[in-house]
Amino acid sequence: MAKAAAILLLAALFGLVSASLADQGTATYYTVYTPSACYGFQDEGTMIAAASDGLWDGGAACGRMYTVSCAGGTNATPNPCKGGSVTVKIVDRCPSPGCQATLDLSQEAFNAIGNLDAGKILINYNQV
Repeated sequence: MAKAAAILLLAALFGLVSASLADQGTATYYTVYTPSACYGFQDEGTMIAAASDGLWDGGAACGRMYTVSCAGGTNATPNPCKGGSVTVKIVDRCPSPGCQATLDLSQEAFNAIGNLDAGKILINYNQV
């Protein structure tokens, strides 16, 4: 019994450590995917995102992959999160001052983790 408790404790601690390693930010969504700053008119699918200036890294962000999960709402929309996570590829830049989020997800990627009616959500994200 003590061994099982120790394993559960270690699993919980590992989960807390991995969650604390995630970066936190916000996500919005967009619907016109081409042309993109990284790939022009080349179709990169729908699990894609545009990076804010903080992640853009002078264009080096192109092709980077991020796992993103919803952490909560930014407004009064009920049930902003669907749970789970999505992995997206950076294909574009979301420039300031118009960019209102850390990651501007494709509508399909946003809808996989969040309620489209929310428009903007709090996220946890990790580069993979």
